[in-house]
Formats: sequence, structure tokens, C-alpha cells
Amino acid sequence: MESCKRKLHTKELLMAHCRRYPDLQIEDLFKYIFQSAFGCEHMVSSAEAAVDWICREQEIGGYGASIDTEPLDGDYSRVHLCWLDRGLSPKTLGALFCRSARVEADGGERLLEKLVVAREMIETGELPFSSAEFEEKRMAWERTGYAALHHSSDFRETYHPAYRVISKDYARFLPLLAGIDRALQSGSVTLAIEGGSASGKTTLAQMLGQLYDCAVFHMDDFFLRPEQRTAERFAEVGGNVDRERFLEEVLFPLRRGKTVCYRPFDCSTQSLKPPVTVEPHRLTVVEGAYSMHPLLADQYDLSVYLDIDDEYQSARILKRNSPQFAKLFFERWIPMERVYFSETRAKDRCDLIIPISAEA
Repeated sequence: MESCKRKLHTKELLMAHCRRYPDLQIEDLFKYIFQSAFGCEHMVSSAEAAVDWICREQEIGGYGASIDTEPLDGDYSRVHLCWLDRGLSPKTLGALFCRSARVEADGGERLLEKLVVAREMIETGELPFSSAEFEEKRMAWERTGYAALHHSSDFRETYHPAYRVISKDYARFLPLLAGIDRALQSGSVTLAIEGGSASGKTTLAQMLGQLYDCAVFHMDDFFLRPEQRTAERFAEVGGNVDRERFLEEVLFPLRRGKTVCYRPFDCSTQSLKPPVTVEPHRLTVVEGAYSMHPLLADQYDLSVYLDIDDEYQSARILKRNSPQFAKLFFERWIPMERVYFSETRAKDRCDLIIPISAEA
């Protein structure tokens, strides 16, 4: 069943690729299949070289794209350099490119699977090539050990390809990354990552910490202390975090460019940990539900909402928690979040909304 789904997905993407580039040659189809199986590991020498080459291409210009982000048949996407015109910096794109490079142990097996699908599609007339030409060029490619190859001269002259292959885990966040890079041109930036449980807020903050020299604060460190947990407090919209302490200890000092000193809440001991000191950074990331509470929202320069669909949220929570702990999410925390999102319109007030689903 799973192999049938993969085969159908491959067919859909190969057909879409040929429709998008009607003048492509068989070697361009092979290149698409190769990148789908192996990504960009074969192309990366160093971060400095990657950024330098992107800068040179940007200076030359003349790149065009019928689509700004093109999905490959696997874990990668082609990201066209038109993103540079939207604010994404060469340094960030180079970092994404380098961080996407990894050795694909089963890449050879996946490449052969996709070639079989391509051959079948040619035989049924679904792809615009002859079986004889396909097999002749496939055998010649096989003799090279299925080495990385270039676009055909026809493809380069017609479509002027200028892109980098990066992980799809990064590609979905390109609008946010371009927004961060644009904002950083004007000075320091404080970013809020809002969204429901299991939407990937912490994972996104970790990714940003790898890409940028930034400070990260977690709303989970500001849960209410036991003495604050009254019926009146929980009746407030977004009342189950200590937003007042977060404002005083973190956001106000950040706005003044001062060193932040705060005490994270320890769920295991139900008490505050020793003080943590954080020096000012050009980029500061605040992640967690309730980060866009009306009391806090004016303190940010940029905000993003991770919009996870209900089915995918449930699946994620069940996968990473015990049944007992997952029950707390479903019966208590998620209902409280939904009231907060509804009453405060946090999603609508964010600068960007990024859908999070199994399909995305």
C-alpha cells in the first residue's frame, strides 16, 4: 500500500515537472530524479563557498522562475533565487543549503525506483520521450554510477535555472526567513512564534537558533506558580501563564536593549529555577502559546502563527506523549488554548500564518 502511494506521488510530480518545463530533455528529468533521491550533499564544499556563489549569481541576475519553491519527489525542494528579491539574504540561503546537505544512505535505491516509474510513464505515453532514447541515456548514466549531472543546454537557455536544493523542513518557512532578514536590515528584531500545542513552535525556534545568532525564550518557562493558580486566574483568557512576569523580566528589558535576567519555572519541582542571564542579540525569538497575548503583542517586531490542523495535532500529541499525558492536552490545555485564540484573535493579529499539516 505504501509503495503504491509513493509511486502515485512520483507520477504526479514527474508529470507536473514536465508540464512546467515542456522543453526539458531527458537529462533534465534525470537531474530532477537525482535531486529527489540525494538532495544537495554532492554540491556543498563549505558555507563560505556556498554564500559566495549565491552572491555572484545575484549580481549577474536575470534569473526567472515560474514557481518560487518547487517540490522534489522526496525530502527536498528547489528554492529559486527570486527569494533573494523578497528579502532572503544570501547568508541565510547559503546556511539553509549547507544545513540541508546530508548523506542519503538509501538514495541509490530511491533513484532506481523513480527511474522505473519514469520508464513506465514513457511507455504509456504519460511523459513526452521515446522509450529507446530514455533507455539509451539511462544506460549511459548508469555507466557513470548515476553521477550528478547538469541541466541540458536547451533547459538552461529556455528557463535560466537559478536555485538551491534545500530540505522541505526549511522550505515551508521561507516567507518567515525572508521577513526576518528584511527586518534585520533596520536593526534588532524580536519575533513571536504563536500557535497551538504540537504545532512545532519549539522546533522552529531551535531551527532559527541554528541559522541565526539569536536568543530564544520559551513561554513554558513562565507557567503559573502554585500560589497563582486560582479559579479567578484560570477564568481569564490566557490566564494560565505568568504574562505579567514575562513582560517585566523579558520583554521590557529587550525593548530597552538591556540584559535580561529571569527565573524559569521548573515543572518537576513546581518552583523557580536559579536566575538565567541573556545578553541582547540582534534577533530574539519568543516561542509558545500565549506569546501574542494582547498584553505582550505590542513588544514584538514580527510575529508568526503556526496553524496546525486538528487531525495532525492529535496525531502528533499521541505520538510523543503517554496516553495519560495526552489526555491532559485533549481535555484541558487544548480547550484553554482554543478559547484564548478565539477571544484574542491571536492568529489574525500575527504578521504571517504558516499552515502545518501532514501534507504541508
